[in-house]
Amino acid sequence: MFVVVLHQNLKQNKMNRLLIKVIVFALVSNFAWTQAKQKSFDFKKGEVLDILLIKTKANTRELFDIYKKTIFPVGVEYTFQPQPSFAIKKITIGHHTPNSMIIGKWENIRKREGFLNNIVKRVPDFHEQRRGLFEYFGLTFYKMEKDIKFSVDSDKFNIGNAFWGRDKKSLEFYRKWEHKVKKAGGEIILKLENGVSPVGYYYNADVFYIIAWKNKDTFEMFAKKNPLHKYEDLKSVHQFIIK
Repeated sequence: MFVVVLHQNLKQNKMNRLLIKVIVFALVSNFAWTQAKQKSFDFKKGEVLDILLIKTKANTRELFDIYKKTIFPVGVEYTFQPQPSFAIKKITIGHHTPNSMIIGKWENIRKREGFLNNIVKRVPDFHEQRRGLFEYFGLTFYKMEKDIKFSVDSDKFNIGNAFWGRDKKSLEFYRKWEHKVKKAGGEIILKLENGVSPVGYYYNADVFYIIAWKNKDTFEMFAKKNPLHKYEDLKSVHQFIIK
């Protein structure tokens, strides 16, 4: 009996330490992340990458304190690890309205889906809390099919691009568009496909890119020559500047 209790206490203490570390890491370091010139990411095959696009409501400090105490611990238990985040400086195309882009990491798809399947049992007002905190909340998660590493340098002009195609013919559009981007000097930092969006938090573009341009002028010159709103292969586009 003593051994079992000791083991449980050790496990709980370990979880508490991890929770404190994650909360401090997420809240105290977030400002530094947003200001850092180089933000680097490292995902192993089988891990899950979240793209969270959010806009927080005003005057929600008390609600966020509750969120930290109730929802964060469950996320930590299911292996959630916050990563560097980005401010969305301007939305250049589209009707989505986030002002921040957050990247998250989970140990595997089972843990990611386990959180989604169990969070309401653990925190019955989970969705109400989110609606109270966020004016906009879009989420897509991706299982990594291979190891990936990427870095985003704020000295460059970085663009998030989300494309929804009309049909399978759009695949050819993506291939040609990527070729044009590279030819014009753009660097494809990240390309994500086959994502999943939970019910109520839909975003899930067919393809999501982060593309780095040398500067604003280079991007605007490319955008002028290749206006996305004129492509018939695309049903919808969401494009924004991240910093």
